[in-house]
Order: sequence, then structure tokens, then C-alpha cells
Amino acid sequence: MTTTKTRELTALARQLRVDSVRAAAAAGSGHPTSSMSAADLMAVLLARHLQYDFERPEHPGNDRFILSKGHASPLLYAAYKAAGAINETELLTFRRQGSRLEGHPTPQRLPWVEVATGSLGQGLPVGVGMALSGKRLERIGYRVWVLCGDSELAEGSIWEAAEHAGHEHLDNLTAIVDVNRLGQRGPTRHQWDLDAYARRFQAFGWHTIKADGHDVDDIDRAYAEARSTLGQPTVVLARTVKGKGVESVQNREGLHGKPLPDADEAIEELGGVHDVRVDVQPPPPARMLHPVRSGHLELPRYEIGDGENAVAPRDAYGQALAALGTARGDVVALDGEVSDSTRSELFAKEHPERFFECYIAEQQMVAAAVGLAARGWVPYASTFAAFFTRAYDFIRMASIGGADINLAGSHPGVAIGADGPSQMGLEDLAMFRAVHGSTVLYPCDANQTAHLVAAMAEQRGVTYLRTGRGALPVIYGPGEEFPVGGSKVLRMSDADRLTVVAAGVTVHEALAAARLLADEGIQVRVIDLYSVKPVDRQTLRAAAERTGCLLTVEDHRQEGGLGDAVMDAFVDGGPVPRVVRLAVRTMPGSAAPQEQLHAAGIDAQSIAAAVQLLVEQAVVK
Repeated sequence: MTTTKTRELTALARQLRVDSVRAAAAAGSGHPTSSMSAADLMAVLLARHLQYDFERPEHPGNDRFILSKGHASPLLYAAYKAAGAINETELLTFRRQGSRLEGHPTPQRLPWVEVATGSLGQGLPVGVGMALSGKRLERIGYRVWVLCGDSELAEGSIWEAAEHAGHEHLDNLTAIVDVNRLGQRGPTRHQWDLDAYARRFQAFGWHTIKADGHDVDDIDRAYAEARSTLGQPTVVLARTVKGKGVESVQNREGLHGKPLPDADEAIEELGGVHDVRVDVQPPPPARMLHPVRSGHLELPRYEIGDGENAVAPRDAYGQALAALGTARGDVVALDGEVSDSTRSELFAKEHPERFFECYIAEQQMVAAAVGLAARGWVPYASTFAAFFTRAYDFIRMASIGGADINLAGSHPGVAIGADGPSQMGLEDLAMFRAVHGSTVLYPCDANQTAHLVAAMAEQRGVTYLRTGRGALPVIYGPGEEFPVGGSKVLRMSDADRLTVVAAGVTVHEALAAARLLADEGIQVRVIDLYSVKPVDRQTLRAAAERTGCLLTVEDHRQEGGLGDAVMDAFVDGGPVPRVVRLAVRTMPGSAAPQEQLHAAGIDAQSIAAAVQLLVEQAVVK
């Protein structure tokens, strides 16, 4: 017997389909068929199980919803309309310039969007981060719902997330998979084989539920079962039909990402335009439990000195992060199973409840950081600089979504020594500089590192700190300040022939080279460009005006690193100086750190030789 509840849910699902078709038709683009397959899943969630206050999206007790298949945004916006969050007029601005309703949703535009989606395979990993926050930190009873497409289950990041969620017993996490059989160019790998998907999730410790994705009562039952399951995350595997409800498009290939050929006929076939409204269940009372600050920050202090006071920047990172965790209750740390190398283990020992071991799963680590940031935490995630390349799409999407995350890459450059090129971060500065709105920092000593670790907590967007492996002399006092966007002029005189610009390990090589050159009667200016982005334009321009030539020295590939950052100081007008670049241009092998620097041509002797050649060639005054 058809009940009133069934009729109401079916009517809501029908409207979600109609509005998805209308939005895409008005835009002339979009993904209505991908939205139509999941309309029943969304209708039941919105009307029966989601606990959410649309007038208070910041309510700590709100359930969290992530549309991992972000291309199905017409469905999301249709749901917002049904909930009264947006109106009819705004719905039909979909994909237009200036509209909040973008092709793929972002939190900057809409307060109900948790994170940016659209790069498939990311919603579930980020949802794991949110669920970790709810279960381990906030201890609030909200549930994280993630709507995935079946195509994105081919992404390895989905299975990093599945294993992590199972390991952490995240019973506050429910994944809903819209198994509609068709991807962009044709059938998916497993098509409608729900058992194939179930076996995979079960292997990672998930509770699995199979459902008819177009039977609202069966969906209702599945969601209720998911909410009552304890000790395991739950996945609802729903068999659906792409383009459901319109005979001419349903289960047809070649229609992905296109408005329906005849929208008016499709709308009539679906029952016409209606204005069904739904009262979404409000969340229970709740409050945020973590404090923003809990004490005075006492950073570690290191005394100036050469060999006897040498400290590895990675050691200073760990010590400063632990101190920051003591001062601020909202700081959390994550690591990719190398915390003894990155030194984030020092934070883990002092604040184990706020440390997250992500194992060798860098995509999941960055995604969890994004999820934690979305819940108000200040995450610091660390691994070897080279391994952030695996998670670059997550970093890129974090920027698109406006996530405030701090990433620390240790073991950069050839200076790590004998491990060889697979372990050397030689592209990381370029990678992070290219991220929109990012901050890129590269300290050269312990006090500078400690101060920059603290400064990162106040930065917006993606912030990257490059931390060296080897011990370096302490050249700055503990009271020195290092504003983001600044630099330090370490040597200068009226007789300077050129300026050497360095960062990190090459700062010390540059200083040694300056001493060698001084013995030959050649004076050079030395700038420590610890803020690689934003760059200190004023200081660089002043140096260029005074000395005419800038010699950049970096333990990094020549493309996109320090040399290009220096050029940024001159892109908006004014005379461009001669810039000569020393960088890693060959493929390193295994050797001792100093041997590596010499082989790459970025040690003190190589810098001095380059300057002498420029002087001999009368390139510099």
C-alpha cells in the first residue's frame, strides 16, 4: 500500500528531477542526467534523515553533507530550493556569471556547502576528516553524509578513505553511492554489480547496505539502518538509472554533461513544475568544545652559534608545533607515517588526542586536514616534501574551496644526501607557488622556523613550510621577527658588486661564498628570502637598483622556484635586473649532503665561482 510518506517523498524526488532539468536547460549546460539518478536518494535524505538548520549553517550540531559527485550540482541546488534556502529565480541563474550556483559547488559562494567538490574521489576522504572531528574531537552527535558517484569509486583516494574510516570505526559516517552504471564515456567498471562494491567496502570494515535507489521506502530503510549501526562506517549502495524518469534519456550513453534535448517535454513527462517544500529536521542542541586559544605561546629558543648550536629546521618544526599545540587548543597535527622524520611526533607525544596518523596515504592526509579545517580546527599536516606531489589535486581543490590548511614538507632538495632523487623534494616550491592564494615559506635556521610555524596559524588558504633535514647553524636570535612577505639582508655594503638571493640551506652556502669572495676583494650582498610567496618586492627592488644583478641560489629545480619568485618582484613595472640562476639542473644520485650541493653547483665554492665569472665577464659592475 502506498502511504502518505511514500507519496510525499516521491513527489519531492520528482520535483528535484524537474528542477535539475530546468536549471541545466536555463544554463545550456550541466549534468541533469547525473542529478536525476540520485534524486530519490536526495529526497529521502533531505526530508527524513538530514538534521540541518539552513538558517544557521554554522550550527555545531548540523549534520554535514558532501556532494562528492559535484557535477550533479543541479540536484544540490534543487534540494536547496525545496528547503527554502534559495528561490526559483536564483535556481535559474545556474552557471551564469555572478551566480552563486556554480557548475561545481564551492563554500565561498554558498554557506551550506562544506567543501569544494568536482574533482572526483575527494568527497569521501574529506568526509573522513569531518567524521574524525565529530567522533574524536568535538564529540558531537552529527552525522557526515557523502553522496558519491559509482565512477569515482575507481579513484585510489576513495579506498584510502575507506580503509581509514574502517580503521577508525567512524560510525558517524555514511557514504551513499549512486550506482547508475554509466560514466562519462560509457559503462563503469562494475556497472550494476552491487556485490562487487560491497565486497570491497566490507574488506575495509564497512557495514554495507544494498538498496533500490528509486524506491523511497527502501532508501528510507537503508538510511535508518545506517544511522543505527555502531562501530563501523556504513555505505549505502543504491542501484539507480541515469536520467531516471525520462524515457528518451534514461540509461542512455552519450548524454553525460549535457542538458536534455527537449527539456519541456521531459518536464511534462516528469509531471510538470511544482513547488514542493520540505521541513528539514533541525539539529539537536550542541556547542563547539574546542577553545581557540588556551594559553601563552612559549616558542623554543635557540642560541646563535655555528657548529655547536646547529639545529635541523625539521627539529625546530616539531618543537614549535608542540609548543603551539600547548598554547592553542584548536591546533591539530596529521602525518603520513613519517612523524619520526618530520618531527611531528613531538606534537603527538604532548597532544595525542589531537594527532592523526594517516599512514602512507598522503591524499587522505591532506583531505582529512581539509575536513578538519572545515570544522574550525587549525591543521598542520606533514610528510616528505616530495610526497606532497601525490596529493597535489587535493591541495589544488583545498585552494578552490578556501580551506585554511598548513602543510610542512621535510627532506627537501639534494641536501638530504644519500637517499637519492626519489626522496628529494625538488619541485615542491614550484608546485605550491602555483596554488592560488598560497603562502610558501622556507626557513634557514631554528629560530626562523619556530616563528614561521607560529605565523602559519594566522594565515589564510594553503600555507607551505619547507623544513630542512640536516642541522644548520643558528644565525638569528630568538627575539628576531620574521613577518610573512619579508626577507632578511644578511650582508650589505656600498661596495656590493651583486646580490645573492638564497633560502633555506643555500643561505649558509651564500654566506660562506660571500666570505670567500671578500677575501678576493669582491663584496656581495646576501638576502635570505625566507618568504618565497609572497615575496619581498621592496627589498629585492632596492638590491637590484643598487647592485644591478641578482644571483639566485636554490636547492630546487630552476623552473618555478626561488628564481621565478624573485622575478615576481619585477612583474608590475620598473626596470628588470639581470637575474642569474643557480639551481639543481641534473638528476642527482646518492652522495653525502655537501657532495650533493657541490655536484648541483649550489654550494659556497660554486656560488663564489659564478660570481667571479660574472665579474671577469664584466656582467656586474
